[in-house]
Amino acid sequence: MSPVIPITPASATNNCAPVAAKCSLCSFNRLCLPQGLAEDDVARLDQIISRRRRVSRDEALYQTGDSFHSLYAVRFGHFKTLQVNQRGEQTIGGFHMAGDLLGMEAIGAGQHSCNAVALEDSEVCEIPFSRLQELVMQIPGLLQQFHRTMSREIQREQSVMLFLSHMRAEQRLALFLLNLAGRYAQRGYSSTSFQLRMSREDIGGYLGLTVESVSRQLARLRQDGSIVLQNRDLRILDRSKLEALSSGGMAQELAVA
Repeated sequence: MSPVIPITPASATNNCAPVAAKCSLCSFNRLCLPQGLAEDDVARLDQIISRRRRVSRDEALYQTGDSFHSLYAVRFGHFKTLQVNQRGEQTIGGFHMAGDLLGMEAIGAGQHSCNAVALEDSEVCEIPFSRLQELVMQIPGLLQQFHRTMSREIQREQSVMLFLSHMRAEQRLALFLLNLAGRYAQRGYSSTSFQLRMSREDIGGYLGLTVESVSRQLARLRQDGSIVLQNRDLRILDRSKLEALSSGGMAQELAVA
């Protein structure tokens, strides 16, 4: 059985990490920039990573308008990216976990267009972009992996557009839970038992739903036996129901329930 997502160690609350970051020692390097690289090339990537940076819960890794200098590979913990409009309303752009790369939205403009905020005590590896640019010209495999990473980010943004334009509330939430389960499975964790690190408000901000709608849809999923949810601890009992719901197969049934 795959392990449940571990609790972040208490030592993560320190903001400075004296230990040098090592891609070769990271258990999530298969999901990050080192994927597919030869051992010698991974060692060269290790050399440009400036430091590990620890980010406390609710602390911003970077904010809208900050100058762009580095990319950040999530080593452990979870982040949300968000934008705030003039009325103070938040739009959640995504949720990020170990192995994900943060900061790519700033490459073109040279400054960040969103906030990246830790959902729990977390740690990132800071990768100076100027040094990464030099290295990708020397290592073709690294350039290919960087392009794959950017492609995944584009696909993620397209998925969000699909959420907001074509799917009903129950479909959005079911697909969101399935997506989370799949991402945890990729990292070697349980695809059926995990903790929702984000609040219902954050989930609503990501899916374009109100908090009330998110709570209502979660209650329906509990009632029909698809999930068990205690506080933020979620267990998927019937994946087939979630899959049917995400494709619209059960939408009419839930609509009249």
